[in-house]
Amino acid sequence: MADKRRILCIEDEPEMIDLIRLILERKGFEVLGAVGGQEGLDAIRREKPDLVLLDLMMPDVDGWEVYRQMKADEELQNTPVVVVTAKAQSIDKVLGLHIAKVDDYVTKPFGPGDLAESVDRVLKRKEGLAE
Repeated sequence: MADKRRILCIEDEPEMIDLIRLILERKGFEVLGAVGGQEGLDAIRREKPDLVLLDLMMPDVDGWEVYRQMKADEELQNTPVVVVTAKAQSIDKVLGLHIAKVDDYVTKPFGPGDLAESVDRVLKRKEGLAE
């Protein structure tokens, strides 16, 4: 792999972005961070990441709105999204995966392996469809 895979983490807590960067850079990914939904949308459009890690609970523009705007944009609609959220209720997981069709779901607190496996799995699935 010549290029590092670029992952954009959209989160309202800078400490969480740092933690995710630490976990995924060890696995060979380049991790970009955006604090809050609006900054995240701007960064997606500018950076065109390979995958987006998206927090749902953010004060300015929430994760579902970021996701909706991505899916409505032809340039962004095929970018895989892994939702990372503290909302552990199973109904949210069902809604997220089946109704909104997010690519995967990681619940905080998560182990480093859980996050890396989710990212790997989603990127492999995307490659299988793309190539």
